[in-house]
Amino acid sequence: MTRSSSTELVTLVVKHRIKKGLERPYEVWLHHIVGVASAYPGHLGVDVVIGKNQGLPTYTSVLRFDSTVAMQRWLGSTERHNLVGDATYMLADGDLTEVVPIKEFWFSTLDEQANPPRWKQAVVTMTVILPLTLLVPLAWGPVFSMFAWLSGYLISTFLITLTIVVFVVYWMMPFATRLFSAWLSPDPQNYSRES
Repeated sequence: MTRSSSTELVTLVVKHRIKKGLERPYEVWLHHIVGVASAYPGHLGVDVVIGKNQGLPTYTSVLRFDSTVAMQRWLGSTERHNLVGDATYMLADGDLTEVVPIKEFWFSTLDEQANPPRWKQAVVTMTVILPLTLLVPLAWGPVFSMFAWLSGYLISTFLITLTIVVFVVYWMMPFATRLFSAWLSPDPQNYSRES
């Protein structure tokens, strides 16, 4: 495990393939466990991507935490252990988890074959970053005019890049991957939602 720090971001990916006919009770259970997880300190949000794998519905939950310690607290909690135990009869492959330190979960999943083609990843990434590279410098313009010491090449480039990165990581890419989920998915029946 990576060492925790106050600026660390950790993503926990949980993948469940659901037995036929048990989608509704699983979704009720999922709604409950998402609510429980969100109450844990350091929890930053959950996205759920729904698809199909070998004919069975697959739910990939992406939980973000502000540190490894916060993620471990939830992952090792008795509460989570008991809740997963309640759902075991619905899971075709058990409770599959992957910890992704530092980086944000965007395109990759536990099943490499379910990842979207790279050209689609590039299109979505370009769709997100291009408007920001055009608009963020304009937004900073008045600030640079008022405070000349911020308008130097290194400082202004740092501030613009930092703004773009924060927007991309925290808001734009999670939103874009949900919005374009059906198009990104190799299975046209896939779609995504935020819980």
